[in-house]
Amino acid sequence: MSVISMKQLLEAGVHFGHQTRRWNPKMREYIFTERNGIYIIDLQKTVKKIDEAYNFVRDVAMDNGTVLFVGTKKQAQESIEQEAKRCEMFFVNQRWLGGLLTNFKTIQSRIAKLREIERMEENGDFDLLPKKEVVKLKYIQDKLEKNL
Repeated sequence: MSVISMKQLLEAGVHFGHQTRRWNPKMREYIFTERNGIYIIDLQKTVKKIDEAYNFVRDVAMDNGTVLFVGTKKQAQESIEQEAKRCEMFFVNQRWLGGLLTNFKTIQSRIAKLREIERMEENGDFDLLPKKEVVKLKYIQDKLEKNL
Protein backbone atom coordinates (compact mmCIF):
# COMPACT_ATOMS: atom_id res chain seq x y z
CA MET A 1 0.00 0.00 0.00
CA SER A 2 1.23 3.47 -0.85
CA VAL A 3 2.15 6.05 1.76
CA ILE A 4 -0.01 8.60 -0.07
CA SER A 5 -2.70 8.08 -2.68
CA MET A 6 -2.90 9.65 -6.13
CA LYS A 7 -6.19 11.23 -5.07
CA GLN A 8 -4.47 13.02 -2.16
CA LEU A 9 -1.70 14.25 -4.46
CA LEU A 10 -4.27 15.46 -6.98
CA GLU A 11 -6.26 17.31 -4.30
CA ALA A 12 -3.04 18.95 -3.04
CA GLY A 13 -2.22 20.17 -6.54
CA VAL A 14 1.06 18.28 -6.71
CA HIS A 15 0.53 17.58 -10.40
CA PHE A 16 1.05 21.23 -11.36
CA GLY A 17 4.65 21.78 -12.45
CA HIS A 18 6.64 24.78 -13.63
CA GLN A 19 5.93 26.91 -16.66
CA THR A 20 7.05 25.27 -19.88
CA ARG A 21 9.71 27.92 -20.46
CA ARG A 22 11.32 27.18 -17.06
CA TRP A 23 11.98 23.51 -17.25
CA ASN A 24 14.86 21.19 -16.50
CA PRO A 25 15.47 18.49 -19.16
CA LYS A 26 16.22 15.96 -16.40
CA MET A 27 12.53 16.11 -15.46
CA ARG A 28 11.35 14.95 -18.91
CA GLU A 29 10.55 11.39 -17.77
CA TYR A 30 8.31 12.69 -14.94
CA ILE A 31 6.25 15.06 -17.09
CA PHE A 32 2.88 13.67 -18.14
CA THR A 33 1.82 16.46 -20.51
CA GLU A 34 1.72 20.21 -21.01
CA ARG A 35 -1.42 22.28 -20.59
CA ASN A 36 -1.83 26.06 -20.84
CA GLY A 37 1.90 26.69 -20.61
CA ILE A 38 2.35 24.56 -17.47
CA TYR A 39 3.74 21.05 -17.23
CA ILE A 40 1.53 18.40 -15.66
CA ILE A 41 3.53 15.93 -13.58
CA ASP A 42 2.94 12.17 -13.86
CA LEU A 43 1.39 11.24 -10.50
CA GLN A 44 1.87 7.48 -10.99
CA LYS A 45 5.63 7.99 -11.10
CA THR A 46 5.38 10.47 -8.23
CA VAL A 47 3.65 7.90 -6.00
CA LYS A 48 6.36 5.31 -6.80
CA LYS A 49 9.16 7.76 -5.99
CA ILE A 50 7.46 8.86 -2.75
CA ASP A 51 7.23 5.20 -1.70
CA GLU A 52 10.92 4.68 -2.56
CA ALA A 53 11.92 7.76 -0.57
CA TYR A 54 9.74 6.72 2.37
CA ASN A 55 11.27 3.23 2.47
CA PHE A 56 14.80 4.62 2.22
CA VAL A 57 14.30 7.15 5.03
CA ARG A 58 12.57 4.51 7.18
CA ASP A 59 15.54 2.13 6.72
CA VAL A 60 18.05 4.88 7.56
CA ALA A 61 16.11 5.79 10.70
CA MET A 62 15.83 2.13 11.75
CA ASP A 63 19.62 1.81 11.48
CA ASN A 64 20.02 4.87 13.77
CA GLY A 65 21.19 6.95 10.82
CA THR A 66 20.91 10.71 10.52
CA VAL A 67 18.34 12.44 8.34
CA LEU A 68 18.57 16.12 7.40
CA PHE A 69 15.16 17.80 7.07
CA VAL A 70 15.15 20.66 4.56
CA GLY A 71 12.23 23.00 3.87
CA THR A 72 12.94 26.67 3.34
CA LYS A 73 9.59 27.81 1.95
CA LYS A 74 7.30 29.69 4.34
CA GLN A 75 4.64 26.97 4.16
CA ALA A 76 7.09 24.24 5.20
CA GLN A 77 9.26 25.96 7.82
CA GLU A 78 7.14 25.27 10.89
CA SER A 79 6.32 21.63 10.11
CA ILE A 80 9.95 20.88 9.15
CA GLU A 81 11.14 22.23 12.50
CA GLN A 82 8.47 20.38 14.51
CA GLU A 83 9.01 17.01 12.85
CA ALA A 84 12.81 17.24 12.95
CA LYS A 85 12.75 18.12 16.65
CA ARG A 86 10.22 15.35 17.32
CA CYS A 87 12.63 12.71 15.99
CA GLU A 88 15.75 14.55 17.24
CA MET A 89 17.23 15.14 13.78
CA PHE A 90 18.87 18.14 12.16
CA PHE A 91 16.94 20.60 10.01
CA VAL A 92 17.32 23.63 7.75
CA ASN A 93 14.20 25.78 7.57
CA GLN A 94 15.68 29.19 6.84
CA ARG A 95 18.06 30.02 4.03
CA TRP A 96 20.03 27.10 2.55
CA LEU A 97 23.71 27.94 2.65
CA GLY A 98 25.44 27.23 -0.62
CA GLY A 99 28.20 24.68 -0.09
CA LEU A 100 26.72 23.35 3.16
CA LEU A 101 27.34 19.80 2.01
CA THR A 102 29.92 20.24 -0.74
CA ASN A 103 32.17 22.86 0.87
CA PHE A 104 31.93 21.94 4.53
CA LYS A 105 35.49 23.08 5.25
CA THR A 106 34.43 26.70 4.77
CA ILE A 107 31.25 26.19 6.81
CA GLN A 108 33.35 24.70 9.63
CA SER A 109 35.59 27.77 9.66
CA ARG A 110 32.50 30.00 10.02
CA ILE A 111 31.27 27.82 12.90
CA ALA A 112 34.69 28.20 14.56
CA LYS A 113 34.43 31.99 14.11
CA LEU A 114 30.99 31.98 15.77
CA ARG A 115 32.30 29.95 18.70
CA GLU A 116 35.26 32.30 19.09
CA ILE A 117 32.98 35.35 19.19
CA GLU A 118 30.76 33.62 21.78
CA ARG A 119 33.85 32.75 23.85
CA MET A 120 35.06 36.36 23.68
CA GLU A 121 31.67 37.57 24.90
CA GLU A 122 31.64 35.10 27.82
CA ASN A 123 35.21 35.91 28.89
CA GLY A 124 34.56 39.64 28.90
CA ASP A 125 36.95 40.36 26.03
CA PHE A 126 34.28 42.63 24.54
CA ASP A 127 34.91 45.10 27.39
CA LEU A 128 38.50 45.55 26.23
CA LEU A 129 37.60 46.27 22.61
CA PRO A 130 36.47 49.58 21.08
CA LYS A 131 32.70 49.98 20.81
CA LYS A 132 32.83 49.98 16.99
CA GLU A 133 34.66 46.62 16.99
CA VAL A 134 32.11 45.14 19.42
CA VAL A 135 29.21 46.28 17.21
CA LYS A 136 30.91 44.72 14.20
CA LEU A 137 31.46 41.42 16.04
CA LYS A 138 27.83 41.40 17.27
CA TYR A 139 26.65 41.91 13.68
CA ILE A 140 28.80 38.99 12.50
CA GLN A 141 27.54 36.87 15.41
CA ASP A 142 23.88 37.61 14.65
CA LYS A 143 24.37 36.82 10.96
CA LEU A 144 26.18 33.54 11.71
CA GLU A 145 23.58 32.46 14.28
CA LYS A 146 20.79 33.09 11.80
CA ASN A 147 22.45 31.24 8.92
CA LEU A 148 24.26 28.44 10.72
